[in-house]
Formats: sequence, structure tokens, C-alpha cells
Amino acid sequence: MAFQPIMDVEARRPIAYEALVRGSKGECATDILARIRPEDRYDFDQQCRVAAIEGAVAAGLRESGARLSINFFPDTVYSPLACLEPTLDAARRLSLPYDRLIFEFSEQANIGDGEHLKTILEAYHCMGFGTAIDDFGAGHAGLTLLGQVRTDYIKLDMALIRGIDQAMPRRMIVEGVMRIAEKMGMAVIAEGVETIGEYDALRALGVRYMQGYLIARPGFRCLPPGQLPEEPARAVSA
Repeated sequence: MAFQPIMDVEARRPIAYEALVRGSKGECATDILARIRPEDRYDFDQQCRVAAIEGAVAAGLRESGARLSINFFPDTVYSPLACLEPTLDAARRLSLPYDRLIFEFSEQANIGDGEHLKTILEAYHCMGFGTAIDDFGAGHAGLTLLGQVRTDYIKLDMALIRGIDQAMPRRMIVEGVMRIAEKMGMAVIAEGVETIGEYDALRALGVRYMQGYLIARPGFRCLPPGQLPEEPARAVSA
């Protein structure tokens, strides 16, 4: 597992670390997932959850005060509570409170029946977990998905973030999503922030939470602290 910080750019500290699957030769998650057979997805999902908790705690997550964000496949969850047992066992064994965990699913994933996904998220909320929609804006569900389920976070896909400082349409889209999220009580996280221009444009739009190479690359078996650009000096009135 590798871990990448999700930064609160106002408090200038990580609020969470996303656990990212890496191969033995450094292969990215996309390459690994492409090799997983459909019949092995459930076991793979379960093993990744446990590995993420074990790796993050070993790297110092408990002491950091940050949360751990774990990706999951909604279509592999046949029963929310039954499928949580290995995860809960790992958290209890390593003294990681349940409310330190966030579960995120991709908008591009096969979410199947919307009611089933809603049941999963409600069960996770009852356990104290945070939840997030990942890659928002990249799939076909979009706003329809927001009408079906409620999560704590919306993670904007990097395709919306790339070059946002030079793309008025993308700025308008992000601004619109932020207004909707605020009214629904959901926080927005910008993924894939790579340039100062993108960072400044997102800050101007009021985005508080960010993740990307500008801040920190994923750290293998470690929790990178992350670095933020210096905020512009504010004028002080006499």
C-alpha cells in the first residue's frame, strides 16, 4: 500500500490519507485491478481493506490524527455488515477507532442497484465511518448519483481539475458542484492538483480540501506530510 495525503489547505495539515494499491514492481492501481478476475474481486477488496489499515497504522496513522480513506467495490458487497467483519477485526486489533475510517467508491464503478448502494452507505454511517464519492465528474451517473445517495465527501475527478486555471467552463462546473455540495452538507475534495495555477484557482473558488502531486506523491509504506504553496500575503490595514 502507498498513502497520499488529503490536505486541509486552510489548516495546512492532512485530514486523511488515501490508501492506494501498488504492485511489487511499483505498478499502479489501474494495472493491478486489470489483472483481477471478476470472481476474485470480493477477496481482493477484503484483503485491500485489511492491508490498508495494517499499513497505515504501521506508518503512524494513529499518532497523526488523520483519517484513512479506503477504496471499495460496491458491487462486491453482498451484505454491508457481514462484509465488514475483516475490516472491523483489523481496526479493533490495531486500536484504530471506526470514525477514523472513510470508505470511497468511484462514480465510474459498477454501483448496480442504487438502493443497494444506499443501504451500504447507511450501514457505514451507522458504524461511524465517513464516505466519499470518488472520481466525481468522470462517470455517467453525475448529478443523478447525488440524487440517490448521500456521502460526506465528493472527490472531484482530476479531469475537472487539470488546467482549471485556464478553463472557465471547468471553473463554472466546480463552482456549481460546490454550491450543491454545500446545500447537501457534503465537503468537496479536489483530486489531481498538480500546478500552482490549479491550486490558486481552486482556492479562489473556495475549495478547502485538496490532493495531488503538487502537495505530495503517494508514499510507499509511509505517510507523507505534504507541502502546500505559501498563501499570498494579506494586506494589513493601519
